[in-house]
Amino acid sequence: MYITGIVQNHRHKLLAIGSMPDHIHIFLGYNLNHFIPDLVEEIKTSSNDLIKQKKFSRYKFDWQKGYGAFTHSHSQLDQVIKYIGNQQLHHHKRSFRDEYLELFNKNEIKFNDEYLFDFFDGIAGWD
Repeated sequence: MYITGIVQNHRHKLLAIGSMPDHIHIFLGYNLNHFIPDLVEEIKTSSNDLIKQKKFSRYKFDWQKGYGAFTHSHSQLDQVIKYIGNQQLHHHKRSFRDEYLELFNKNEIKFNDEYLFDFFDGIAGWD
């Protein structure tokens, strides 16, 4: 709800949001007057502060550096919303890392391994 508020305060239209222990998906109708890097920074900074203040995690919490931002056509809205809603089931079949790299490869997006996230595959209790 907190992240939803941030998104809506900047006049983006939240279409779906879902999280896993190691990543979050936010699908939105984008307000062109607000830059994506600024939105991501505010989401990370504000929610990080809230998580620490409210002690929502018994572990040290910090968002990783970086993020991925992708576009979809209007005809894919329902498909992407359904995908985000089924994250837990989806990642039982394929890890976040495998899926992320497949997205790059499938769309012929060049990337440098040095700039990828730290993936947390295989950590007990995260699958």
